[in-house]
Amino acid sequence: MPTLTKLYTMEEASQHNTNEDCWVVIDGKVYDVSSYLDEHPGGDDVLVRAAGKDATDEFEDAGHSKTAREEMEQFCIGELEELPTPIPEMEIVSKKQDLGDLHQKILNLSKQYWIAPVAAVGLSVTVGLLYLRKKQSI
Repeated sequence: MPTLTKLYTMEEASQHNTNEDCWVVIDGKVYDVSSYLDEHPGGDDVLVRAAGKDATDEFEDAGHSKTAREEMEQFCIGELEELPTPIPEMEIVSKKQDLGDLHQKILNLSKQYWIAPVAAVGLSVTVGLLYLRKKQSI
């Protein structure tokens, strides 16, 4: 049968960040290491800097021994409460808006680039007239 442990929020743990009241969170567990500060081989400043935070990365990076991992269990006072992730709010877009927006974009592009089609038509008319003039002169 699993043992019941007290659940803490990260906000609660973050309030315990002094030499007198020092909590750290490692791998989802909350540890009160206030009484261990003077005994910590790395010095108390290491624990105080990690106090009130999730110190999992720092703990793993330090390369703690199996004995250290076993010893820290005596300071465990509970677990970090996993808050449900908020569901993102969906944006509702009407198909009529999409088509209207597309129509507006095409209209803007045609206004912006009107010179290319006009030049193509003008060039075609000029070439056609020159061809007809040359054909009539033959």
